[in-house]
Amino acid sequence: MAGIRVTEVDWQWLRNGAAHHTQEYPSPELVVRRGQMFTLVLELNYPLDNRETLIFTVETGPQASEALHTKAVFQTTELEVRDAWTAVKEAQMENTVTVSLTSPPDAIIGRYLLSARVSSRRKHSNRKLGEFVLLFNPWCPEDDVFLASEDERQEYVLNDNGIIFRGVEKHIQAQGWNFGQFEEDILNICLSILDRSPSYQDDPATDVSCRHDPIYVTRIISAMVNSNNDRGVVQGQWQGKYGGGTSPLHWRGSVAILHKWFKGRFKPVKYGQCWVFAGVMCTVLRCLGIATRVVSNFNSAHDTDRNLSVDKYVDSFGRTLEDLTEDSMWNFHVWNESWFARQDLGPSYNGWQVLDATPQEESEGVFRCGPASVTAIREGDVHLAHDGPFVFAEVNADYVTWLWNEDESRERVYSDTKKIGRCISTKAVGSDSRVDITGLYKYPEGSRKERQVYSKAVRKLFSVEASGRRARVRRIGGRGVWRDDLLEPTTKPSITGKFKVLEPPVLGHDLKLALCLTNLTSRAQRIRVNLSGATILYTRRPVAEILHESHTVRLGPEEEKKIPIKISYSQYKEDLTEDKKILLAAMCLVTKGDKLLVEKDITLEDFITIKVLGPAMVGVAVVVEVMVVNPLLERVEDCMLMVEGSGLLQGQLNIDVRSLEPQERALVQFNITPSKSGPRQLQVDLVSSHFSDIKGFVIIHVATAK
Repeated sequence: MAGIRVTEVDWQWLRNGAAHHTQEYPSPELVVRRGQMFTLVLELNYPLDNRETLIFTVETGPQASEALHTKAVFQTTELEVRDAWTAVKEAQMENTVTVSLTSPPDAIIGRYLLSARVSSRRKHSNRKLGEFVLLFNPWCPEDDVFLASEDERQEYVLNDNGIIFRGVEKHIQAQGWNFGQFEEDILNICLSILDRSPSYQDDPATDVSCRHDPIYVTRIISAMVNSNNDRGVVQGQWQGKYGGGTSPLHWRGSVAILHKWFKGRFKPVKYGQCWVFAGVMCTVLRCLGIATRVVSNFNSAHDTDRNLSVDKYVDSFGRTLEDLTEDSMWNFHVWNESWFARQDLGPSYNGWQVLDATPQEESEGVFRCGPASVTAIREGDVHLAHDGPFVFAEVNADYVTWLWNEDESRERVYSDTKKIGRCISTKAVGSDSRVDITGLYKYPEGSRKERQVYSKAVRKLFSVEASGRRARVRRIGGRGVWRDDLLEPTTKPSITGKFKVLEPPVLGHDLKLALCLTNLTSRAQRIRVNLSGATILYTRRPVAEILHESHTVRLGPEEEKKIPIKISYSQYKEDLTEDKKILLAAMCLVTKGDKLLVEKDITLEDFITIKVLGPAMVGVAVVVEVMVVNPLLERVEDCMLMVEGSGLLQGQLNIDVRSLEPQERALVQFNITPSKSGPRQLQVDLVSSHFSDIKGFVIIHVATAK
């Protein structure tokens, strides 16, 4: 008689998918989460007798070995054992055996090969049953990525769309983003990202053996989402020129980017900026089972020399001197937070961890950032792994302005030093609203606790001894800044100034503002006001000057005066970047030597509305109506709507829009047929060669078919 063996496997996709919250993955293999039981039904050619057991082998990665925990051999028992692979025989009916397998909660994640044999057969009779994918498990209390709130798990693990906040601090704009972690092939691509990393290429067996650890995995992904040290996913570009690629503002989600990288044989996709890197990393980490969200920091510091100061050098018109200014303050910067335990730091640093795939500075020789504990940032523990000083500076650095004179001397100019790290924002759980999480990163600005934390961070950063010796930070350009100088406030000038917008700044229209100056003294003063304006990128890098004028103003005692400013559409239309941003500066030089710099960042507004005409239901067509407006004072003939939505339509829909007269409004209707239920995000962009993309989105609640 031939030996007993397994002849067929039923992977119980529906049952296991529902139990493991993995039913949305369209993977050809079973997808399950670690630390949790999953069920298989095996057909044998003969019934098992009571003395026989099934012996299973699971292995992952090349050169799988029990020593590296990339292989396990275990047999059916009566009881489940924690912290080890186990198999429990649940039932047997003649030739059919139902078995429950459980992985340890710290098992290596990735693609596994499952084999089985009957105990009475020799080892070489192992039969390959097939492959399955094992993910991190935020539902498992023993997993390092465990997240207690079901609402938060739904949002940060299972939601396949989201919102990224952009713009400027005073005018925050929401942009839809399709994470699409459950789209075709995305899980396979995310696992490929791990296998393309230099760590895997150098030593695959060791690299795979470290994939039980979310700290290790997220640090690898942080490096691999950008292309700076490897053939990573996205190539950054901040020069405003996107020839040979796609402008970062044209992407509506991660799926097209990941597919392009994979199908292009791992050639980096052109181009990305911070929100693109963060959107892609959110997709990858949610796909692998780590709760992740996208976070935007307004007035974000890029402190190149780690002195907790963004030193900006300007000329007498307040224009940034690019060749002298190595630090920068971006209008906004976008990164990720992922939720997991820090076994390396201790439980007080568990929770949200900052991860940033935007290639700004090297960390241990590689362009990556994090994980840095948000708690450690708030408490000033910048010495802890990983990249604490850089993240701390992004939200806490002082903004210091220096007037660079023609004789190469410099003087400190009074400006708002506390403008960095404002309105730190993320999408709310279960809704589209914005949540301000600044309080997770720092104590209230100006409070005693905030200054204590800042001083603690400075001490740790500069290792200043108790003797009070001053530590000098040498800048790349040879200029040095004393740490003591950073903490010295400049004397407040005898005037105040503020730009006031007189009409909403709308794309295609003239800009009308006023500079309001107030004399704080009881004596008359003469002020020379040098005004400049430039179109800028969101990194605040100037592109082209559009305003340059001087005024002399006499202010009586405690008098306020307004200087009207008008910038016509023709002045800015040729040089406006896709970021739609303009920076105004006024250098105010008071007769007695006071200097005040007033700045205003402006984002030009645009308009699109999206309505769903009727209830949305799976498998039933519904009409969407979009109202668009030509923002320009000229006729436009090449407009197109680009429509995308995971679970709402297959791929991308492109709809030609008829020619639009100057500032004309038009209604465009089209049908969508939803394929998935629940809240779904539809993105609609109005695209033209004559103006930057006008972006809109709407959340559609899709019901299951009756």
